[in-house]
Amino acid sequence: MPVFNQSRARIVQIIFAVVFLVIVGQLINLQLFSVKYKLAAENNAILRKIVYPDRGIIFDRKRKAILENAISYDLQVIPSEARGVDTAALCNLLNIDTAEYRKRIRELIFKNGYVKPGIFEPLLTVEMYARLNENIYKFPGFSLTERSVRTYPYNAAGNVLGYIREVDPTYLKTHKDEGYQMGDYAGMTGLERYYEKVLMGTRGVKNYIRDNKNRIQGAYENGIYDTAAVAGKNIHTSLDVELQKLGEKLMSNKVGSIVAIDPKTGGILCMVSAPTYNPNYLTGSQQKKHFADLLLDPRLPLNNRGLTTYYSPGSTFKTVVGIIGLTEGVIDLRTTVSCPGYFTGCGTGKPKCLDKGVFDFKDAVAHSDNSYFSTVYKRLLEESKYPSTDSALVGFNVYANSFGLGHKLGVDLPFEKNGLIPTAQNYYKEFGRKIYPCNLISNAIGQGKINTTLVQLANVMSIIANKGWYYTPHLVDSIEGGDEYGMLEAYKVKHYTDSRIPENVFNSVQDGMQAVVEYGTAVRSRIPDIVICGKTGTVENYYRGKKQPDHSFFGAFAPRDNPKIAIAVICENSDQGARVAAPIASLMIEKYLKDSIRGPERKAMEEEFTNKVYIPPLMRQAIAKQDSLKRLKENQQLMEQKLNKKETEGDTEEDNLKEEPVEQDGIVPAQTPTKKPVVPAAPQKKKPGGTVATLPNNDDKKYKRSAR
Repeated sequence: MPVFNQSRARIVQIIFAVVFLVIVGQLINLQLFSVKYKLAAENNAILRKIVYPDRGIIFDRKRKAILENAISYDLQVIPSEARGVDTAALCNLLNIDTAEYRKRIRELIFKNGYVKPGIFEPLLTVEMYARLNENIYKFPGFSLTERSVRTYPYNAAGNVLGYIREVDPTYLKTHKDEGYQMGDYAGMTGLERYYEKVLMGTRGVKNYIRDNKNRIQGAYENGIYDTAAVAGKNIHTSLDVELQKLGEKLMSNKVGSIVAIDPKTGGILCMVSAPTYNPNYLTGSQQKKHFADLLLDPRLPLNNRGLTTYYSPGSTFKTVVGIIGLTEGVIDLRTTVSCPGYFTGCGTGKPKCLDKGVFDFKDAVAHSDNSYFSTVYKRLLEESKYPSTDSALVGFNVYANSFGLGHKLGVDLPFEKNGLIPTAQNYYKEFGRKIYPCNLISNAIGQGKINTTLVQLANVMSIIANKGWYYTPHLVDSIEGGDEYGMLEAYKVKHYTDSRIPENVFNSVQDGMQAVVEYGTAVRSRIPDIVICGKTGTVENYYRGKKQPDHSFFGAFAPRDNPKIAIAVICENSDQGARVAAPIASLMIEKYLKDSIRGPERKAMEEEFTNKVYIPPLMRQAIAKQDSLKRLKENQQLMEQKLNKKETEGDTEEDNLKEEPVEQDGIVPAQTPTKKPVVPAAPQKKKPGGTVATLPNNDDKKYKRSAR
């Protein structure tokens, strides 16, 4: 054989030898050293179950559990292991069709992939769990996972406590470094969201050995590879759940809010938003459906109106104007202003006054005289030390901002709004670069461009009660096990109003506010053995130039000498502040300070304001429109059901002519009576639980204002 051919044969032999050695080496590696296929084999025999921890419990100020846990179960599936499942049998157990089954599997594969477990049916009912638990071995790839779900024993404070919901891809992307995975639940609103990292706890894992029929045989390796779930931390709040319940009761069939604060600590005692909802409505297997119902409700029950809605504060803002005026020296306690029924200082006759006469400072507060505080505000903007209205407005705003107005306070709830104490820039578009005090005069009485949240207004009452200082309003007082994230540090810092304001100015304002309740605009809200300092507010509002019913405001604190509660109330589109908001606030004050509503007269007042109905006209129109569309849809469904029934039973044309007409909005066309099959009633949609505003009967008299 030629040398050349011998060399080439040797090369081929070497190549074959190398390939053989590589194959043998890889076989040895796979059999003896590699864990990849060992794990894959083990995964066929081992079931790894996520153990979801109990979320932390939330307590009120009296250590009552207002948000706790109950046990529920999810049906979990690994799509790659669910091949060959008896789909029809499983769908029959779950009361779904095969199309829905395929849709859910596709969604889980899209979110998690083929080999990761996902939640096929969350939060099973007791009956559903029992049925599935008996038959789960028949469905490879499916398993039951225990989960802790939230319950609300008092059915109250839904907007404050918030709710949890399964995380979606957007949430996972936003919180990618926080250990969440598909199937986890997280707080979406309220305290659940703000204190999520405190309440959530840490997931655990349990490993089970299973047989060739997917049945669990016991713990894998006696549980040495298991990790324990760590429960979330409990938190203690300043909330008084009984006060919260009374507030929600008084605000039923109304739109507005109540916020009460402990002036000494800044702890929020109640935060009522009306209309509200039963928070248990957003737990359980129907959570998504119920959430959609609430989201589409024209009454917007998911809004926390105490924190996320702007309001013109009306005459309650006169307390701030008065404090600044006394401090700057543009008035003193003896300064008097005459009111002929309107403000004369700007030549427009606006704003109007409800009471004619001559008022000093105390009586101006007591009777809420518009002319007096318009005069004070105008003098502040015309002070000689300021070269222009713009700079004078800046000087006014420095004082106002020190009261926590015009910016977020930092309440421990999400979505807090800033409010607005306007600057000159807010008026340039309307009045040009040169503005004058009379352009801004409506700010003097808390209207114009002044905007606050109700928690800001309650905080102003707290500041006046404390004579110039406050702690940031907050709900959580302490966290069991310690505040490892430092979330409560901000609520231990004492804030002060502008240092130029002397204590005697606060005393003078308190004198006027006490007179409001003793003989002024809120005399009906007086409580014989409690000294209340308050200020009413009646706020005009318009929608597209059309006048709407006034908003009713009241801010107060009590008792004067040792304030224990500061409160603000808004009832939208209702009446004067003295007629609605003030009585509601006085009932809340009595409940908190005396632990009950006492005496037949006060109990009658409680009943009266519980039964009063104030639904804003625009909201009533939206509800009526939605109800009309709902009835139309239900009627269409009835028609379709009847047509399908006729096709199935083979009705003749003569039968169709004799068919009973469908009722439209309560009107049935005239007809000759004939014997017909009974048409099933339209299914009634379950309404949200809890205290949700509802429309009254069509009695317009209920909406007439009882007095000026």
